[in-house]
Amino acid sequence: MSPIHVLDKYYLAISFLVILAFQVVGFIAAFSLQTDIIQDGWSALTFAFIAALTFGLGGTHYARQIVVLVFVLLWAVRLGGFQVYRIGKMGGDARFDDMRGKIASLAGFWVAQALWVFVVSLPVMVLNSPAISSPSDGGGNVPFGTSKDIVGIILWVIGFLMESSADFSKYYFKMGGHKHPKGAIIDLNVWKYCRRPNYMGEILVWLGIYLLVISPATDRPTPLSGSSRSALLGTVVSPLFTFILLMFLSGIPTAEKPTQQRAFLASHGPDAEDDEPLQPYHDQRESDPWTRYKSFRERTSLLIPIPPSIYRHIPQVVKRTILLDWGMYRFDEAKDGPKAIQEAKEKKERRNA
Repeated sequence: MSPIHVLDKYYLAISFLVILAFQVVGFIAAFSLQTDIIQDGWSALTFAFIAALTFGLGGTHYARQIVVLVFVLLWAVRLGGFQVYRIGKMGGDARFDDMRGKIASLAGFWVAQALWVFVVSLPVMVLNSPAISSPSDGGGNVPFGTSKDIVGIILWVIGFLMESSADFSKYYFKMGGHKHPKGAIIDLNVWKYCRRPNYMGEILVWLGIYLLVISPATDRPTPLSGSSRSALLGTVVSPLFTFILLMFLSGIPTAEKPTQQRAFLASHGPDAEDDEPLQPYHDQRESDPWTRYKSFRERTSLLIPIPPSIYRHIPQVVKRTILLDWGMYRFDEAKDGPKAIQEAKEKKERRNA
């Protein structure tokens, strides 16, 4: 089957336009209905549609392309379905509390989501494009089963299982499916081995996809021209962008330090004196929330899964460098504490006014 050529030989323009159109429709629906339930599900649907669209347009259905398509569809259906279910059950998403009724803020979110889907989907788009996979356009195929294919599959499977387990375990924990006392810190399944397993899983998923697509550019003899080879290798921006996004922008920075701050305020904030001592839970024996979280932080890796019995003995310098538990993620009670307490007091005064 011959490929269908649309706008450019890498399917970048058509993919971007389709992604943008999807997000415009999603934005209009979310703002008109004032709902949070579609945001994450809509982005997952966009990932799935772009993978299927470029696969269909490309006209070549090599084993590598089929595996990548199946992996993206599985990831998108699992993530999108879970998020729609979770937000529907919880009645909303706190991330959108400050932007739900503000058209400019909400539009900015949907534009950012369009860019995220486009950049992360690059390996899939480019692999399926005529320039990479169509012999009549200077592309070609390398038989499936290279070392990079195998490593890519292994990383994707580990990442998919880790992210899925993390999401379901956290939801089960928060919704009361697992009985635990007030102040307990989740340490079920993969959460026992790192504090942000969902983010680690996401990083591994897209690193695995990248490794799966690049054999046509790296194996010898390569069937690709120099420019096509560079384009395929250049899709490394997908896993790099995922890593940067989760490490520096919307992932760990918005989750880790705020979580530690809440534990600190539970011990030292304006409402702390009203709380009763915490009850023991698994290895969590401390009765004070902040002391408990600090102990949990010192024995539990941030991102890379490591058994607590090993991690607690690793030198601090290694934890704060190689193991990524950088200072930007850590709440410093001496430096950050006074400001957090003052803000909490002001918030309480406004609430009681």
